[in-house]
Amino acid sequence: MKAVWNDTIIAESDKTIEIEGNQYFPPDAVKREYLEDSDYTTTCIWKGLAHYYTLVVGGERNENAAWYYPAPKEGSIERVGKDFTNYIAFWNGVVVSE
Repeated sequence: MKAVWNDTIIAESDKTIEIEGNQYFPPDAVKREYLEDSDYTTTCIWKGLAHYYTLVVGGERNENAAWYYPAPKEGSIERVGKDFTNYIAFWNGVVVSE
C-alpha cells in the first residue's frame, strides 16, 4: 500500500492494518520528514483518543491529514485482532492505494 499526497509518497508498506476501510501504516513505514505534530484530537467511541499530524510537502500544508492512536482504548486491539498502536492512517486528499 502507498499513501500519496502532493505527488509525493508519504508512506509505503505491505504490512498495513485495515480498520473501518482505512489502511493504517506501521510507524516506521511513514516518512517522518513530511509530518508535523498537531494539537488536534478526536475521540472514537471504541478506539479511543486519536492524535493528528499535519502533512507538509513542497511548502504546502494538509492540516490534520493523518491520525493515530498512541494508547488505543481497552478492548480495541482485541476487536481489530492486531495491535494498531501508533499506526498512521490518512485522509483529506491523501490517496491510499496498492
